[in-house]
Amino acid sequence: QVQLVESGGGLVEPGGSLRLSCAASGSISRISAMSWYRGEERELVAAITRTGLTTYGESVKGRFTISRNTSGNTMYLQMNSLKPDDTAVYYCNANIQPLCSRFTSYAVWGQGTQVTVSS
Repeated sequence: QVQLVESGGGLVEPGGSLRLSCAASGSISRISAMSWYRGEERELVAAITRTGLTTYGESVKGRFTISRNTSGNTMYLQMNSLKPDDTAVYYCNANIQPLCSRFTSYAVWGQGTQVTVSS
């Protein structure tokens, strides 16, 4: 019952910046963590828990910042000092814990947003 919609991707020159957004709807209270992945290999870019703990992939550390609004329904990825290697489809992910704790948690994915870094 959770849906994710990414936005904010586009074309940017090397050294430029973009801010991605992921809007969640539905049973957002069941989201335990949200994260960004990229590419066919689903490389972890950044993740954030509901308590605000964050983690970053080594390739983006110091350049990207993940955040989440207080209501927990929107996640952001501020991308600075972008490089051509950052070019990829970026996917929003949410880990869902069902209300009934007997059921296993599962992941919900957004449709992806294209980020292209090129001169």
